[in-house]
Amino acid sequence: MSALEDIRVPNIGDFQGVEVIELLVKVGDVLAAEDPLLTLETEKATMDIPCPMAGVVDAILVKAGDKVSQGDVILKLKATANEGRNTQKDEQKDEIKIESSAPVAVEQQPQSASTAQAETSTRSMIISLPQADDFKNVTVIEILVKAGDEITKDQSIIALESEKASLELPSQEAGVIEEIFVKVGDKANPGTKILKMLAKVEVSAAPLQKTSTVEPAEKIAAPVAQAAQVTTQTSPAVVSVQSGKGSSRSGHAGPATRKLARVLGVDLSKVSGSGHKGRITTQDIEQYVKAYLQKQPESTGTGIPPIPAQDFSQFGEIEIKSLSRIKKLTARNMSRNWLNIPHVTQFDEADITELEKFRKGNKQAAQDKGISLTPVSFIIKAVVSALKTFPQFNASLSENGEELVYKKYFNIGVAVDTPNGLLVPVLKDADAKGLFEIAKEIGELSEKARKGELKAAEMQGNTFTITSLGNLGGTQFTPIINAPDVAILGVSRLSTKAVWLNEQFMPRQMLPLALSYDHRVIDGVEGAKFMTHICTKLQDIRKLLL
Repeated sequence: MSALEDIRVPNIGDFQGVEVIELLVKVGDVLAAEDPLLTLETEKATMDIPCPMAGVVDAILVKAGDKVSQGDVILKLKATANEGRNTQKDEQKDEIKIESSAPVAVEQQPQSASTAQAETSTRSMIISLPQADDFKNVTVIEILVKAGDEITKDQSIIALESEKASLELPSQEAGVIEEIFVKVGDKANPGTKILKMLAKVEVSAAPLQKTSTVEPAEKIAAPVAQAAQVTTQTSPAVVSVQSGKGSSRSGHAGPATRKLARVLGVDLSKVSGSGHKGRITTQDIEQYVKAYLQKQPESTGTGIPPIPAQDFSQFGEIEIKSLSRIKKLTARNMSRNWLNIPHVTQFDEADITELEKFRKGNKQAAQDKGISLTPVSFIIKAVVSALKTFPQFNASLSENGEELVYKKYFNIGVAVDTPNGLLVPVLKDADAKGLFEIAKEIGELSEKARKGELKAAEMQGNTFTITSLGNLGGTQFTPIINAPDVAILGVSRLSTKAVWLNEQFMPRQMLPLALSYDHRVIDGVEGAKFMTHICTKLQDIRKLLL
């Protein structure tokens, strides 16, 4: 009798409340192990969740638009013996597709026969990039583990970026990382060795009569279409990449293409695919939209017309260079924030003459501790004081735009210029840290940002952002709000000015400040009071102790 199994969301990394964007099965579907069930979308990637066993779908407990987390039950499955795919799935067997949940190819290095006597054993494995036509010459953008780490099954090990999507590659076994063969920036192809690990595997309690011959790496890395079920006598030596499901989808397309189609409102059933086996690509979507717009009269409503394309080579020699991944993300986020948030920017100057004397007087003491004491540390202290006085600046507008979410913690994002673009590491619990502690942590985060070593968790959870031009120049600028924050403080170059003070002009060091805020949440009076509070604290740093 078939058992009714709860199918749950596996380990998908440090994400909670991930949106279900597409259901790939329906009640009554016959599934094989690793068939994709549904598609999830995080801030980093779009991924398919595979079925852990063969069976028949009995009930689906989620729908498109729902939010799920690791461990949530997504459907009920009547488990069956591994009878393989049905005829319809067999016909799609050669349609290889890589998602964020794609299994990796592993090369096993067998241990002695005596190790198979126990219920569990360890086996040294080489984990390689799996085979797929659209998974070639991808860039390693992040290493998520290091040598010595103990990882679990399905835990992400590296992040990759292709022309179509960014995705994380999970481990198919639990174990300990022994050696990593790739680094950030490397190009990888099917069969590229990623890392070596000492995997924990289950083996038979009976002694083995003979051991299998380990296949060479070249054979293990053979095309999946020719070696979908390569095995040894101990356990599978290669985990095949599952083919895509076509029956429940309108058009054969990858997750990045489907996401673009959703954003642009394109019906995939109306788009002709130019890719392998009729696969719809992002270029197909773009061509479809371009052709549609050419047939339409110029928009006179709220839609923003695109900037017309132009062939610059007709005017002279040109050179084309791709934007870095960080700059592409920054451009997308800044455009989104500028279009969705009604910005207001107020300007002021803070007299930090006495602050600079104090800072320089303690500069050597900070250096003795290996700390660079910059004005940013004092600005953070002043900002935290202002956030406590005006809590609406330490809040976020709800999705429906009718509620304000007040945050009781103070995490300050500090924009850092890096060779690849702008990054915003986050100083957590800034209200509980002293000046030297803030300066030390900001210095460490900035150095990690410039080296490309920031973790995702170190760029999340900000409640307010500071962006400083430092000594680069300029008297003022209008910073764009870093949503979901409702405000951002811009700091320009310090300069000495003649200021009327005590019935005479005196040279004072003035720091230009620019406060941009969301006018839906904050009005002009509140913005002026917030800025005045910061300037007052910076002018007399003794007030930071109050």
